[in-house]
Amino acid sequence: MIQLKHKLVVVLSIPCVVCCPTWAQQPKDSVRVHDLKAVEVIGYHGSRGITDVVPGSVLNRENIANMGITDIADALHRMPGVNLRDYGGAGGMKTIGVRGFGAQHTGVSYDGFMLSDTQSGSVDVSRYALDNIESLTLSIGGENDVFLSAREISSAALFRMTTLTERPADHRVHLQTQLKFGSFGYVSPFVYYVQSVSNRVTLSANGEYIYAENDYPFTLRNGIYKTHGRRNNSRMNSGHGELNAYISTGKYGEIDGKVYYYDNSRLLPGIVKYYSDINGESLHDRNGFAQFGWRQHAANGLWSWKAKGKFNWSSSRYRDKYSPNHVMDADYWQREAYGSLAAMFTPTDGLSFAFASDYVFNNLNSSLATDVRPFRHTLLESFSVKYVAPRLVLLGRALYSVYLNGAERGEAAKNGRKLSPSCSLSYRPFSSEQFYIRTSYKNIFRAPTFNENYFFHFGSPRLKPETTDQLNLGVTWQKQFSNRFNLEITADGYLNHIKDKIVAIPYNMFIWTNVNIGRVQSKGVEVSLRGDYQLAEKHNLLFFGGYSYQNVTDREDKSLPDYGKQIAYIPLHSVSGSVKWGNPWVDIVIHGAGYGSRWASNSHYDGTRLAGYFDMGLTCSHRFVMKHGEFSLRGDIKNILNQQYEIVGNYPMPGISYQFVVNYKF
Repeated sequence: MIQLKHKLVVVLSIPCVVCCPTWAQQPKDSVRVHDLKAVEVIGYHGSRGITDVVPGSVLNRENIANMGITDIADALHRMPGVNLRDYGGAGGMKTIGVRGFGAQHTGVSYDGFMLSDTQSGSVDVSRYALDNIESLTLSIGGENDVFLSAREISSAALFRMTTLTERPADHRVHLQTQLKFGSFGYVSPFVYYVQSVSNRVTLSANGEYIYAENDYPFTLRNGIYKTHGRRNNSRMNSGHGELNAYISTGKYGEIDGKVYYYDNSRLLPGIVKYYSDINGESLHDRNGFAQFGWRQHAANGLWSWKAKGKFNWSSSRYRDKYSPNHVMDADYWQREAYGSLAAMFTPTDGLSFAFASDYVFNNLNSSLATDVRPFRHTLLESFSVKYVAPRLVLLGRALYSVYLNGAERGEAAKNGRKLSPSCSLSYRPFSSEQFYIRTSYKNIFRAPTFNENYFFHFGSPRLKPETTDQLNLGVTWQKQFSNRFNLEITADGYLNHIKDKIVAIPYNMFIWTNVNIGRVQSKGVEVSLRGDYQLAEKHNLLFFGGYSYQNVTDREDKSLPDYGKQIAYIPLHSVSGSVKWGNPWVDIVIHGAGYGSRWASNSHYDGTRLAGYFDMGLTCSHRFVMKHGEFSLRGDIKNILNQQYEIVGNYPMPGISYQFVVNYKF
């Protein structure tokens, strides 16, 4: 049983932090300065604000079009330091890791509210439509905004998706309709509605449906022999819809709400091995949530407050028609209740203090006879300080986390509590140059997932949390050489440590179990270059390039054979880039992403090395502006070099394919 006194200790505790100030002045007279849906200061062509105290990337809607990005997974491929797990095809699961940290260490938020899967700890970003996205933001080792919920700073990295936030000045209906179709039976209609029904109330809604056979061809090689096959059991039917409301409560306040539902019934392709990919698995995922947010600013600009609440429900129905007596069939249900309160005090220009307190309740049950019905209470409290001088920005935080675990039918996992500090700095050494130096440190941990704690045989309720330390040093230089040429260069070096890493080891000949034994070190360099050049009137070039070096190795025991080996699925080298020629006729974008060889196992067993690859694409588009609307056409050729590659071992990715997009809005 969870004792009430444990909860009171957390609620009443207020962590203290050494005063370490902030990034940008918080204007006192603006209602939207701290709006959760507001995008951070963005440099041209998708960079972060050059004064940012932590590394990361931003892609706004214009950048997404300029770089020829086709979906959220494609956008993540363009961000340095990102490791994407992709199981192939339009319906393949896609999870994000950053700088050697797994998906469980990367938080994902949707319009300022964290998404979660307490069972696995991984969020599938393929569920969300790029057509509904206003901006994508990746922050590593912290956040630049001081006024955040405690949950938003509780991960090693944060990937934020911000949806369209149009608020028309008129009261008429605004509609956008779109149809995508492409190779392997892919078709996807999308519709978006927005209307300001009064001077204070704006309503919007959108919906998307995706159908794909995903029966793409692939080639397998075994020595001098090669075999051609076609992916099977890969069909998907997916749809989602959401309703949004925005209400202005006056000059200094606002409320917004969202209701979301997702449904995906798909067949699961199996691994391709020994020239066979026969599989009978299927998965039906459903997810619904409702969330609201309230923000209020004092008229004198000294105080700001906000509150957030969310209820989330999800279910998964797994079936395998080839398993004997259907012993592998299972249904899972998750529920989450979340609430957050935050306040910010700005006593003077350039100095801000913020406090946030969050509560989360999660539970899980299944149809399995071994189900212990676990649940978890999470309490998070954060205190932040931010200071801004003309050439110096400082930001400091402390996060106090408490996890209280329980189980209705068995042994509960260990409770945990921890104080996690972080601090960051940005300094401009020369007033005459847009040159900034930044450094940051963050200590954070993650609690074990329900699978790691309770999954039959594999799970262990005695696991300790994984603890991480991140250290970063970077520079940004921006220069406008003339009215025709702009350039920005960013470089970061980092050193990360993970201790008490959760790994599976054999308990006996037949049973494996999760234990805390691992230590991992991640060190690397990220470099990006972006800019634009005006060729002539109405003709310009936009270009971007990125390089990432990630040395992520096992550091547990020098006497063990795995010591010093690169962790599975993380390439040592990766590059990405794009060039767009903008012109009055047809905009053309050439883009690509390349990855060095990787290993499918931490032990680097024979046959588990995955070859490197370079995925290149071509995008052509044109926009027609008409009297009562806007019509656009776009064509994409993906993997134009027809590379045969795998991101996850034995899950081949599609070769060359096409996609067409027709869009009309009025």
